[in-house]
Amino acid sequence: MPGPIHDPQHNHLLAALSPAERERLYPHLRLVAMPLGKVLYESGDRLRHVYFPTNSIVSLLYVLADGASAEISVVGNDGIIGIALFMGGETTPSRAIVQSAGYAYRLIGQQLKDEFHRSGGMQLLLLRYTQSLITQMAQTAVCNRHHSVDQQLCRWLLLSLDRLSVNQLTMTQELIANMLGVRREGVTEAAGKLQRLGVIEYSRGQITVLDRPKLEQLCCECYAVVKREGDRLLPRTDAQTPLAIPP
Repeated sequence: MPGPIHDPQHNHLLAALSPAERERLYPHLRLVAMPLGKVLYESGDRLRHVYFPTNSIVSLLYVLADGASAEISVVGNDGIIGIALFMGGETTPSRAIVQSAGYAYRLIGQQLKDEFHRSGGMQLLLLRYTQSLITQMAQTAVCNRHHSVDQQLCRWLLLSLDRLSVNQLTMTQELIANMLGVRREGVTEAAGKLQRLGVIEYSRGQITVLDRPKLEQLCCECYAVVKREGDRLLPRTDAQTPLAIPP
C-alpha cells in the first residue's frame, strides 16, 4: 500500500504563502514524523525550530510544579508551533506535545524570522494566526472555569476534528483528562454519556465521532467563538489557491 502523499500546502499557513514566499521557504522545509506523545519543547526551552503540522495535532500545555497540567490550545493543519520565535520571546512557559500522531514540516527558526521581518504577506498572516490562537487560549480558560466536563469534552473533540481529515482520534481517557485538567473519572462519565447518545464510539483508545451535528448541539458556545474568529481571520483555502487575507 502506498503511503500518504505529503505536501507543505496541507498546512493552511504554508498554503497561504505567495509564490515568492513559497520559493524562499519551501526548499528549507523538512518533513518530520510526529509520534504520539513526542515533546517538541518543554517550558523555558529556547526555541530553535518552528513546526507546521499537516495531519498531526499538537497540544500546548501548562504544567504546574506538582506535575498537574491543562491544555491551553491545540494546533494542527491550521497553524504553526513556535510563535514565540517571531513574537520576540524566544522561549515560552508552555510545553508542546503531540496529541495526535502524523507529520509536520519543520523550519529553522532564523529562516522564519528572516521572512517575518521582510514585513510582507507572511508577517500579516502570522499575526492574524496569533490573534486567533490567543482567542482559543482565552476561550479555553473561560470554558475550563465555567463549563461542565461534558461541555469541555465536546469542545475538545470538535477542535481536534477540525484539524484532522478523519472523524477518529487515538486518545486514552487518561490523556484527555490531563489535557482538560480534570479527573479521569469525569472524562469516563462524559464519554459514556456521548456514547449512549450515539454521538461517539469509544473503544481501546479510539474515539470515533458518529454524529457531529449532535456533538455541536451539546457543546457550549466556546467552540463556536473560536471557530468563528479563526474563520474570520484565516479563511480556509484548498491546496491550489493561495489564501486571500482580508484587509
